[in-house]
Amino acid sequence: MTRSDTNAVEVRGLVKHYGETKALDGVDLEVREGTVLGVLGPNGAGKTTLVRCLSTLVVPDAGTATVAGYDVVRQPRELRRAIGLTGQYASVDEKLSGWENLYMIGRLLDLSRRDARRRADELLERFSLTEAARRVAAGYSGGMRRRLDLAASMIGRPAVLYLDEPTTGLDPRTRNEVWDEVRAMVAEGATVLLTTQYMEEAEQLASELTVVDRGRVIARGGIDELKARVGGRTLQIRPVDPAVVPAMVRALDETGLGGVAGATAVPDEGQLYVPILSDTQLTAVVGLLAERGFAVAHLATQLPTLDEVFLAVTGSKAPIADGTANPESDPVAEEVTV
Repeated sequence: MTRSDTNAVEVRGLVKHYGETKALDGVDLEVREGTVLGVLGPNGAGKTTLVRCLSTLVVPDAGTATVAGYDVVRQPRELRRAIGLTGQYASVDEKLSGWENLYMIGRLLDLSRRDARRRADELLERFSLTEAARRVAAGYSGGMRRRLDLAASMIGRPAVLYLDEPTTGLDPRTRNEVWDEVRAMVAEGATVLLTTQYMEEAEQLASELTVVDRGRVIARGGIDELKARVGGRTLQIRPVDPAVVPAMVRALDETGLGGVAGATAVPDEGQLYVPILSDTQLTAVVGLLAERGFAVAHLATQLPTLDEVFLAVTGSKAPIADGTANPESDPVAEEVTV
């Protein structure tokens, strides 16, 4: 699918205070039409506050934001018809059936009775909820409620969809179903802003990432770009004869090709790992091994994991669910732009 160069979401200098705490401190971001932007950050980073501002649930104290061409402060009514939102917790009416929840939202969005019925049936089918359509939502499992909540956010075919940690607590099968539906929406032209605490989810869905901490953007770029910028590459080498691994390490270290951190032998695997800082170094390492007569069975380069990128730019132990900004967090790191 051809991606548009037009931005569906543009945020400039967004600020939001909660008392003395600055939950958003001059956030800038852009989301291109028809793409998924993943927003990552530790607890208290400001992710959910950002979503609330962009969905008109709270009013920012400063800065500007436009979504689907509408100003979030000056045109909230028009904007609400162009967006969908799935929060961290399913917000369905437990006294209504699954079908009634979707039909009601369709009517609130000014769909005709016929279109609301048809759209409810269609989404229940897409999310494997048809058999439970007439059961009250109070009897749904957690995964079923989450799927119903996501279906509700799609009733109006929103141009922009906010997913605030949409798969928290879901089993792997249900999570994959949600991912499939998100991909389908994007394929149909929707734009998605995704906050998540799952690195795998960000890699599966997002084309670009923005990392926030203490209300500020500290890193942004494509997934592979961030990996390369933060951690470089590692060359994995497995010789035909595992016994020569120590000799390979010595040869690389003697010539300075083992990298600043040095080549690392893993005898149990019969492999060694070499930190690679440039294509020139990579070529030189392979050439040296051939020159010294080491027979190689396998070569591969690896980028750092997204978890390692997250730890490098935030200094946090894990990306966990967002609340309000934590005044005891570490100082904000310098922004990394790739």
